[in-house]
Amino acid sequence: MCGIVGYVGHRPCRDLLVAGLEKLEYRGYDSAGISLLADGEVDTVRAVGNLANLRAAIGLDGDRPVSDSTTAVAVQAPPATIGLGHTRWATHGRVTEANAHPHADCDGEVQIVLNGIVENHSDLRRELAAAGHRFSSETDAEIVAHLIEREYEGDLTDAVRAAFGALRGHYAFVALHAEHPDELVAARQECPLIVGLGDQETFVASAIPAFLAETRRVLGLKNGEIVTVDGEGARIVDVDGRLVEREVEEVTWDEEAAEKGGYATFMLKEIHEQPDAVAETITDRLGAPRGVDLSELELSDERLAGVRRIVIVACGTSYHAGLVGRYAIETWARIPVEMDIASEYRYRDPVVGEGDLVIGITQSGETADTLAAMRLARDRGATVLTVTNVMGSQATRDADAVLYTRAGIEVGVAATKTFVSQVAAMFLLGLWLAEKRGTLTDDRVAELTAELRALPTRIGDTIIASDERVRAIARRHADQRFFLYLGRHIGLPVALEGALKLKEISYIPADAYAAGEMKHGPIALLDDSTPVVCVATDSPILDKMLSNIAEVRVRGADVISIATQDRDAVAEASDEVLWIPPTDWILQPILAVLPLQLLAYHVARLNGLNVDQPRNLAKTVTVE
Repeated sequence: MCGIVGYVGHRPCRDLLVAGLEKLEYRGYDSAGISLLADGEVDTVRAVGNLANLRAAIGLDGDRPVSDSTTAVAVQAPPATIGLGHTRWATHGRVTEANAHPHADCDGEVQIVLNGIVENHSDLRRELAAAGHRFSSETDAEIVAHLIEREYEGDLTDAVRAAFGALRGHYAFVALHAEHPDELVAARQECPLIVGLGDQETFVASAIPAFLAETRRVLGLKNGEIVTVDGEGARIVDVDGRLVEREVEEVTWDEEAAEKGGYATFMLKEIHEQPDAVAETITDRLGAPRGVDLSELELSDERLAGVRRIVIVACGTSYHAGLVGRYAIETWARIPVEMDIASEYRYRDPVVGEGDLVIGITQSGETADTLAAMRLARDRGATVLTVTNVMGSQATRDADAVLYTRAGIEVGVAATKTFVSQVAAMFLLGLWLAEKRGTLTDDRVAELTAELRALPTRIGDTIIASDERVRAIARRHADQRFFLYLGRHIGLPVALEGALKLKEISYIPADAYAAGEMKHGPIALLDDSTPVVCVATDSPILDKMLSNIAEVRVRGADVISIATQDRDAVAEASDEVLWIPPTDWILQPILAVLPLQLLAYHVARLNGLNVDQPRNLAKTVTVE
């Protein structure tokens, strides 16, 4: 959930660390800090709030001097060429300077930054306190610094490896020691950690964008690995101290992909990148003139023939993508599909095993709850496939097969292009399974292939065509204190995702309901001040949805409908309509969600909110 970055090399690293943290601020931003080592002395500066506060604390806010004594030490110290940085999203401990990272041992010689959770921190804290260790924070992370202090006998790698063996949980951390001015030691268990190899300098971070401006040569760490980095490179060992060989990979991303590219916000930029994201996900997997090629999954025909049902596990936006995927798979491939919220799945002792295909959808590939659900299913004999956006992520190692979404870097916390890419990937999977099972005619497969191929253009057209109309609707409703979203059939996942976006970035309460369930309670919320957003695109039960819209409208609510182009009946039943281009009804969610993304975006901006970093949220949820 937090962002960590470390550097060791030949350059002064204070500004490099802060620049790296700026690339990771989407991972957590309630506090931040850095530790620098020079001439045997460690200087640490921490600040509550976003990175602007840390920049001010270390004198980087326009080079204006500051009076804080701690800051003065940090600014006046000899230029450090080794250090750590951290941007926090609080899990254990309040949002205070004392709880901000980096954390130190008793004497301040060991400094650590950590992402994740140490599950046995209470037991370890009691054990260490009984041995005389003094703690200065409420966090679970500080335990790691004291464990390294306890185990240290002159070799930092050995101390980290011993400390690692005492920890339970899901985490990644980097350690610095005052007696080791030329090396950092890091470890990974479940949470992401990447090494960047430069020219006589080495980086370690939670994600590649932290050092992408400096190097494109990377090493990915796996669970249970410890890496020692210095200016010459990296040495990886496992928990038993055995050397691990790892090939260096070359990153092909353009650095500009992590910047705003002229848009006001990352979220708006990423909304407009959705045509490309979907094109990247589907284009080379579509056959000519028909069909889908997912040979990359390396699932044999025999294994697929044994699949008796599919279970999809996911959280948040990914869960909504799975709901859309369920319709595609059941309708096209005629395989029963169950949807489960990943955070609940393993706690109800699910019946799963051989003959089940479990699909874990996770944008980051590091979502703790989804990973746990996938592992449980695999342990019980199910085949596990993951749909993810991040190569080399934990989900890719925990699955039997991987379907990448290829959405590129998404900086905005509220998912946009990763969602539509997930939906597109589920469409590919559904059609591929249908071909394997022979449940669709050749003509129907060719028709759907053509419709899929046209989606990127239709996505771009929809964004452009609906933006001004959405802005006008947003201006009329930006001061509302409640929105109701309704959908039926395949429109329900779209309503759920639209309501989630509004809640995430505008902080306006919103409820999303199956329209047929409205009479069972939510209708009591309606009055003439309530905006009701209705997803009324083409479906086999559009007439039922129109009846529900009529029930809403007669109670005075303001009906805003998302509808397929030129459906006069929807226009007559609604106060306002946002049109999407016609396509196959199963494919329509990928278009229908676009006006809802824009509605949430413009409402939030009109209320002066930071859409890229909504409060209390982080991009990657690596804790339960």
